[in-house]
Amino acid sequence: MCGIMGYVGNRQAAGILIDGLRRLEYRGYDSTGIAVLHDGAIALERSKGKLAELERKVAGQDLRGTIGIGHTRWATHGKPSDENAHPHGSEHVVVVHNGIIENYMELRGKLIEAGFTFRSETDTETIPLLIEYHLRNRLSFEEAVLTTLSEIEGTFALVMISSAEPGKIIAAKNASPLIVGIGKNENFVASDIPALLSHTRDVAILEDGDVAVITQNSFKIMDFSGKTVPRKPTHITWSRVMAEKEGFKHFMLKEIHEQPRAIIDTLRGRLTEGNGHIVLDETEFTDADVANVERIVLVACGTSYHAALVAKFWIEGLARIPVEVDLASEFRYRRPCVHDRVLFVSISQSGETADTLAAIDEAKKLGAKIFSVCNVVGSSIPRKSDHVFYTHAGPEIGVASTKAFTTQLVALAILALYLAKRRNTLDRKEIRDHVHTLLGLPLVIEQTLKSSEDALRVTDRFFEAEHFLYLGRGSSYPIALEGALKLKEISYIHAEGYAGGEMKHGPIALIDEHMPVVVLASGGPTLSKMVSNLEEVRARGGNIIAVMTEGDERIQKLSTATISIPKVGDFIRPIVEVVPLQFLAYQIADKRGTDVDQPRNLAKSVTVE
Repeated sequence: MCGIMGYVGNRQAAGILIDGLRRLEYRGYDSTGIAVLHDGAIALERSKGKLAELERKVAGQDLRGTIGIGHTRWATHGKPSDENAHPHGSEHVVVVHNGIIENYMELRGKLIEAGFTFRSETDTETIPLLIEYHLRNRLSFEEAVLTTLSEIEGTFALVMISSAEPGKIIAAKNASPLIVGIGKNENFVASDIPALLSHTRDVAILEDGDVAVITQNSFKIMDFSGKTVPRKPTHITWSRVMAEKEGFKHFMLKEIHEQPRAIIDTLRGRLTEGNGHIVLDETEFTDADVANVERIVLVACGTSYHAALVAKFWIEGLARIPVEVDLASEFRYRRPCVHDRVLFVSISQSGETADTLAAIDEAKKLGAKIFSVCNVVGSSIPRKSDHVFYTHAGPEIGVASTKAFTTQLVALAILALYLAKRRNTLDRKEIRDHVHTLLGLPLVIEQTLKSSEDALRVTDRFFEAEHFLYLGRGSSYPIALEGALKLKEISYIHAEGYAGGEMKHGPIALIDEHMPVVVLASGGPTLSKMVSNLEEVRARGGNIIAVMTEGDERIQKLSTATISIPKVGDFIRPIVEVVPLQFLAYQIADKRGTDVDQPRNLAKSVTVE
């Protein structure tokens, strides 16, 4: 959450900063700002609200200068306002910051005693004033920054410029993402790759404890003590068009349609049709590693948590290993029973989720091996892990996750098959059949995308409803949770997901003609039980929206409206079922006129607790 963009080169910085921030809008924000350094003076412009408001202000200013920094802020300390927007500055220093400074009140008190005045309610303003304090004590800009880093506590991605040493950007990272972009006669720094794709694909990904000093023609990386750290640049293969809408109305809609391609990229090189060969690519488990696993703990947040719930069915059913699923935000606040015979599986699209990172640290202390499923190469979670499975979904710009979720499911299905094969809990034919099914999944999803017409008909009928109930059983239950979450996230309609068998334990009291009930009834061993749920909803006047196998006349007769999917087996059913629920949420949100790609109060990756 929050976006950072910095530039130093021979072009005017203001437009580059704003363009970079625009490409980071998906991260969620409530205020914006830029600072540009020219002829020894720093010009600063900030605004509450969307980037368009900042552009309006900047249009009336002469913000010349070839070095600058910019920020989109999601409020943590202090309400959204012009005063609390970043950058924050002192006489000679301006700073943008993602994260939280935990000891800012103590530092604030000391700075006030030293004669400094605070103009905002933020924790961030402490940083430029601390640097200013050390500059007054005759330290260089770099020395002042390093001294400040030794005094602050918390999580941060910091980018700073100073009129005391123009032509230089200093960046520092601790638990919040930060990337240096390497250009020709110009360099960049940003909190995420899409901001850089218009300018360069060569990047240096900063690690925790890194400080980068960036000029027009050079950059160096050192640790917090000032010791130089060697770091090889990485070439990013994402194209610019991958981060743009390609004619779709919203990024979310584009990303729904990208799912067949994303799944192909996740599968590529990992499965072999003929012999059922399975490779985890970035991961190599030894026989001893697999034999050592007596239990698996899956930990994630939000949509990734729903992927973990599905994976429990696969891993226990196929590999016969006991599985626990936990919310990362809860995991470390009790005494989890984790030890060196536990495989700890973390799932995160961004690789920067603060709660998941903290859970990994706790699991490692307790001796567990860490296996991570992640979309962003080189992010913090993979770097902390013993084993990594990259999903290769490409950049996901819409805040509501779609292709990242389905590729997480594919990755976890491959993990389940891999463990089953290594533990001999499935025979060769069963392995080959499952591999064949997974390899055919992109075509099935392509066919399922045609369900958009069904979802559109449902939308026209129910988009004004204020409450929805989602029901599923077995591995479809987590998909019901995910469908409800998608609707909540982008349409602001109250929606709840329930296991079908729990309907009589409370939710049935809510059902009437005003409560649409979305029922996942496309097959599986509990389909007859779901039919009973349908009958119970009908008896109480509820409107049923059924996700069903195409041609299922029994379900069609019991339902008010239907969305059809191709006939599929139990193994891939949850992956296929989620696609029409994504469409339904999208169509309803679009019909209601909400901001689909940037829903209120949400951020793409939650990098603070």
